[in-house]
Amino acid sequence: MSQWPIRRPTEHAAIRAACRSPRPLLPVEVLLDRLILAYRAKDREGFCIAAHRVVRAALKEVGDQ
Repeated sequence: MSQWPIRRPTEHAAIRAACRSPRPLLPVEVLLDRLILAYRAKDREGFCIAAHRVVRAALKEVGDQ
């Protein structure tokens, strides 16, 4: 019987690579516009992604206050 969850080494490598490379963030106003568009389109996944990006752009780094 296999263990759950199944290990995916490529997934871990992709996450490590994404953490190493800085990604420029869009201005908060643009991200809020995209959040509103996703809400109006009833796109739950797009809304969630946009909300996370707004928070990331607003805080700059995790733990900043």
